[in-house]
Parts: sequence; C-alpha cells; structure tokens
Amino acid sequence: MPAKPEESRAAAASRGPVPGRIIDPHVVPIVGTDAHLPALGVERLDEAALRARFAARPGVGDWTPEFSGDGRLIFEGTPAPAAVLVPLVRRPAGLAVMLTRRTEHLRDHAGQISFPGGRSEPADHGPVGTALRETEEEVGLARRYIEIVGELPRYITITGYDVTPVVALVTSPFVLRPDASEVAEVFEVPLAFLMAPAHHQHHRFTWDGKPRQFLSMPWHGPGPDGREHEYFIWGATAAMLRNLYRFLAT
Repeated sequence: MPAKPEESRAAAASRGPVPGRIIDPHVVPIVGTDAHLPALGVERLDEAALRARFAARPGVGDWTPEFSGDGRLIFEGTPAPAAVLVPLVRRPAGLAVMLTRRTEHLRDHAGQISFPGGRSEPADHGPVGTALRETEEEVGLARRYIEIVGELPRYITITGYDVTPVVALVTSPFVLRPDASEVAEVFEVPLAFLMAPAHHQHHRFTWDGKPRQFLSMPWHGPGPDGREHEYFIWGATAAMLRNLYRFLAT
C-alpha cells in the first residue's frame, strides 16, 4: 500500500543517521495554528508584569506546562542536566527574545534555532549558573547585563538533555562575541510576536506507526547582513516559548 502523503514527507524529513530525528522540519505537514487563542497584550509583557508573575511563585494547579519534552529519546540512559537562558532584551519597541542559529557541523541540533545554553557542570551550582556560563561562552554576553527573573519547568529533549529554561531581562547596549564554532548568528524576535498563538504552527506526522508532533514559529526578520531572512523556530525552542506563553497567560 502506498504511504500517505504526510507519511512520505515525514519519512524524508526524518531520514538521517539517527532514525526518527527530524532533519528538515519545513516539509512536515502543518495541521493548524492557534489563532483562536488570545495574544498577550502589553500589560502582560512588560518588565513589571514579568517580575510579578515569576515572583508569585505559582502553586500546584496554578498552571500546567503544555510541553514537557520531545517524546521518545533516541538513546538509552538518564537525561543529562542542562540549562538555557531565555534572554529578553530591553528595546525601545518592547522586549525582544535573543536567539541563536547553531552552526551546521554540530552533533546535536545542527543549524537549528536555539537559546544559548548547554550541559551543566558541577561548578555551576544549579541551572542559573549553567545558563549564565553557557551564554557568556556561546555569544559573549557578560553577566553584568543580565537580570534573572525566574525559571520555567524542565524540558526533556530527544537528544537526552534535561533542560531548565532560565528567564532573564537583558540591558542594552551590549557587545556580543559569538563563538564561531557553535553559533552561526545571533538575532532577536519581538516577544509580542512569539506570544501571539496565531503564529504557532502545529506539525504532525506518523513515524514508526506512532503519531508525532511539534510546534514551529517562523519569523522573518533582518539578519546580520541587513537582509530579511526566515528563521524557522521549532522543536524544543518553540515548545519552551509556548510554555512561557501559557505561564504568562494564566
């Protein structure tokens, strides 16, 4: 029996050295957006609102993260602790999320859009330490520009990392010095764009007889060369941003 179109495209998208890992998410079918959900207004996206929301220390039942991980791991073992920084840069037009595009030669998540971050080390003394160290190493953003406001629930990636997203406000101007071995470019997306569910695309396909799905949030904006590019934000990064939306919307 011929494969269904969505199964054929998913198989092509997942073809690679590790079965089930999505190589080209662009070709995985879009099954809908969340335009029915309200976009967050400026009253929920300014600094005061963010600080107040994280300071409230939500209790059990206050909210539930929509995504806790990518699904089935591609290896056996215990996920390694890691952390990422979710940097919200203060700009005249409002807060913007700093993101990176990873270089193409990396073993994990090559070429993908990511938050700065990585595996934890004992000397970090927790997720905040990891997020700050990795951000300084990857993009050269010094700690004096960063104000931590809180953490989001942990997220398990398909590649075996137990990631804590650390949310922070970043004061500009600053100078970045990206590590060319890990980071191809650094760019920013308005927080308001990412907190509008109409821009959240749901992708779904079948792999190994089981349904799989992920979110994407494509952004068109200027790159380092001044020209407009598409930045395809998807997977774990998009899922953590969606959890941030649910958290702030509660």
